[in-house]
Amino acid sequence: MSAPDLNGWEVVIGLEVHVQLQTVSKIFSGASTAYGADPNTQACAIDLGMPGVLPVLNADAVRMAIKLGLAIDAEIAPRCVFARKHYFYPDLPKGYQISQYELPIVGLGKLDIDLDNGETKTIGITRAHLEEDAGKSVHEGFAGSGIDLNRAGTPLIEIVSEPDIGSAAEAVAYLKKLHSLVRYLEICDGNLQEGSFRCDANVSIRRPGDGFGTRTETKNLNSFRFVEKAINQEIERQIDVLESGGTITQETRLYNGATGVARAMRGKEEANDYRYFPDPDLLPVMTTESDIAAVRSTMPELPDAKRARFVSEFGLSDYDAGVLTSSRELADYYEAVLAAGAEPKMAANWVAGSLAAALNAEGVDIAESKVSPGQLAGLIARIDDNTISGKIAKDVFEAMWAEEGDADAIIDAKGLKQITDPDALGKIIDEVIANNPGQLAQYRGGKDKLFGFFVGQAMKATQGKANPAEVNKLLKEKLAE
Repeated sequence: MSAPDLNGWEVVIGLEVHVQLQTVSKIFSGASTAYGADPNTQACAIDLGMPGVLPVLNADAVRMAIKLGLAIDAEIAPRCVFARKHYFYPDLPKGYQISQYELPIVGLGKLDIDLDNGETKTIGITRAHLEEDAGKSVHEGFAGSGIDLNRAGTPLIEIVSEPDIGSAAEAVAYLKKLHSLVRYLEICDGNLQEGSFRCDANVSIRRPGDGFGTRTETKNLNSFRFVEKAINQEIERQIDVLESGGTITQETRLYNGATGVARAMRGKEEANDYRYFPDPDLLPVMTTESDIAAVRSTMPELPDAKRARFVSEFGLSDYDAGVLTSSRELADYYEAVLAAGAEPKMAANWVAGSLAAALNAEGVDIAESKVSPGQLAGLIARIDDNTISGKIAKDVFEAMWAEEGDADAIIDAKGLKQITDPDALGKIIDEVIANNPGQLAQYRGGKDKLFGFFVGQAMKATQGKANPAEVNKLLKEKLAE
């Protein structure tokens, strides 16, 4: 749905993003985190909180959290503590979730997002804390419901934004930027369908200048489209309630992506409802400057820095650089095309144009491209040396995507080499002029637009193989005789 008419209301949004960390094992046990296993085959006694077991913290999860903190210019806590968050739900057999409360590992940070009007906005990040995931309720194939505890104990980092987001569009921009960042850092695969990256949206409205309104929380949104629709729907609902004289109830809501409808689940809990207290089985985590330096040494070039470098080093527009650095894999592909000898601007046009269109048409990502960086660079080289025209190059690319070989093999097999010889083209143009005396007379009588007609006839006569620049040059000379 489109953005609602605010009627003078101001929107206040904060997001809680749950990022599943790419560790091999769970946060407090050695059980596997691999996706897609048979139900309840990857939940050990520690994940279930059986009597007598003790959790052991996964050091990789801590390092990944520090990595995120460095990327968002956040405070890294020298001492953080794990807490028990108590609540009853069927997929939480322990009766509590191990999380962080008063002393999270990552403190205040920020993330810059690009707005539709070309401006940049800074979104504050309140905190990012480590926690374990719960299990999953399954409602298919059962007379009632089943519980799959494979996901229980999977490491998460929950990233909590400040209430700095002012619209559904800004929320999506923030999520996309964060999604790109965690993939650049290689701490999360970013798979929204599998729940590796999901968010809860806290939404309220107020009159400008007033204090915060009553907020609602819409849970477990796992697509950018659902986030936008759910937030806009909630804004519209709250406006309708308040303008009809009602009051907003602080509650947790659930958005159904299949029906596009949200419903109330339960009253919104406060922190004291969870009875947080430090987990007695886990020692505080002490992070030293040398620990942070060790993680810093593994940091990749981040998206904003890479985008700035593409502009300064390769002469790309800020827009093109933004497209090419939207994912680490796409940026790496582009730089591989350049390393194979392609000119930066033309390479950017092909990667963001024909290649991206082919990937989108088949619904695959850059890792599954049927055209390698070297092959694309080879195609660009044949355009540069005038072996083929840009128009024919598109046909060659389609053949490459169909896995018919590299550019040179396809050009030779299909006889697509461009005709650049002036003598050969001159004879063809002479024939075109001779075969169209009426159009010639009109052109020389002042109908300059007929020049395009003669270009088209010449290209048709050569089956599109003539060099367009040479055709234009020779036609101007011969039509002026």
